[in-house]
Order: sequence, then structure tokens, then C-alpha cells
Amino acid sequence: MADTASSFFTRHEFLIRRLHSLSGLIPVGAFMCVHLLVNSSIIAGPETFQNNVHNIHALGPVLPLVEWVFIFIPIIFHAVVGVMIVSGMVPNVQHYRYGANWRYVAQRVTGVIAFFFIGYHVFHMHGWFHAEWWVNNVVEPLGGGQFKPYNAASTAGEALQNLLVATIYAIGILASVFHLANGIWSMGITWGVWTRPDAQRRALYACSAFGVVLAVVGLSALWGAREQGSGENLTKAIEAENRMTDLKIEMGMLPDDPKKRLAPDESELKSSTKQTGWSAGDASNTKP
Repeated sequence: MADTASSFFTRHEFLIRRLHSLSGLIPVGAFMCVHLLVNSSIIAGPETFQNNVHNIHALGPVLPLVEWVFIFIPIIFHAVVGVMIVSGMVPNVQHYRYGANWRYVAQRVTGVIAFFFIGYHVFHMHGWFHAEWWVNNVVEPLGGGQFKPYNAASTAGEALQNLLVATIYAIGILASVFHLANGIWSMGITWGVWTRPDAQRRALYACSAFGVVLAVVGLSALWGAREQGSGENLTKAIEAENRMTDLKIEMGMLPDDPKKRLAPDESELKSSTKQTGWSAGDASNTKP
């Protein structure tokens, strides 16, 4: 089987590498930029973030199709081909300590980190799949599926209160951003956009600046979510989210889906955090 896969890759290497390069930019890279920008809107307050999430989920039954066609399938393709490329990597930084060689290795190392981080992130926030048996027997026992789209800021914030989890997210975000920014630079060479040394140097500066800005956006989203996940901010976020969701449902802009929002008694327990002294984690683990 391995020989067959290797032979197929060898015969179609040019096309596969081009598709891998292209998928890293469109749609995977474009989605990551949009995803981080939307998440960073939490800094403007839970209402702004909740409104953005509502707009996404207003797609209703079309949303899973959009996610699979434009997000999950391209990511899986990019990851699988990336693993094939990494498996044939021969690092040479011990003998040739040029910046390009270090970036060559870092591109592949951050790709592996990003691969595992994305898998963890999707499970942690969404549980991968929504089948009831999977949720009850796998997701909930392992602490996944923390995010509720109709209570976006509060549930995301609570899920990131653990310092170890927040650290994993910070590392994953930085690895993903570097992989994208450096990937854009190498993609420009692959596709012949910048071939001269001076053009490559200018492109490297531009891609580096892009990476720094996107890293700040991503870490700001992480910090903003943590700010909304505890204490008085958590109480206010839940109240604002519930008001917005109820209004959207009354206006017919959203379906009334209990699975996508906090249960009433769960909301009350979280809102009473200050008065009872319970932690956010205690409230989030309370079952109806």
C-alpha cells in the first residue's frame, strides 16, 4: 500500500504539490484569516462577537455543506499531502545554517503542530461530530464540544480559562500563523510570482509583517475570550447573548435550537457565579 501511494505521488508530484500549495492559501489560509478576525471581534464585546457568530449560523442547514466543501476537505487534503512531504524531509540546518534552511524546517515543524492543534481545537470546541452517541460517549467524557454558538463569548471564554489549554492555543495559533505566512512566501517562489533575489527579499519582509499582524490578531482573540470567561464579565456576556438570541429567534432569523445554546438552569447557575462563589468550571459541568 505504501509503495502504491508513493508511486502515485511520484507520477503526479507536480500537480499534487501545486494543489497542496494552492489549498494552503485558498481556502485554508483565507479561512484562517477570517476565523481569527471574527474571533478577535470578541474584544469589542460579547454582543459584537455574538452577532458575527449568529450571521454565520444563519446559513442554517447549508452551513455543514459550506464547512465540509470549503474548510474541512481542503484542510484534510492539505494535511495529508503535507504529511507525505514531511515524511521525505531531510533537514540540513546542521551543515548549512542559512535562514532559508531554518524556515524550511520550521515550515514543516509548524505544519505538524498546526495539524494536531486544529484537530484538538475542533474537538475541544465542537466535538468533531454531532451524533448523539458520539457526543454522549466520547465528546462529553473527554471535555470536548465546549462551544455553544448561541452563547459564543461565554462558552468560548470558559473553555479557555485553564492555563494549560490557553498555552496550547497560543502555541497552536503562532504555529499556524507562521506556517501560513512563510507558506505564502514559498508559494510565491513555487508559482513564479517572485523569482529574483531582491523580489524574494521584499516578499519575505511583506510576509513577515503579515505574520506579525495576524499573530497579534490571533493572540488578541485568545486574550479577549479569556476575559469574557470568568467573573462579572461572564455573567454579563451570558445575559447579552441570551437577549440577542431570543430577539433573533423572535424575528425568525435563527431557529430555536436548544442544542446550540445554554440550558436555562445552566445559564442561571453561571449567572449566579458571583453570589455563590462557584467557579465557572463548576457551573459549566452542571447537568440539567
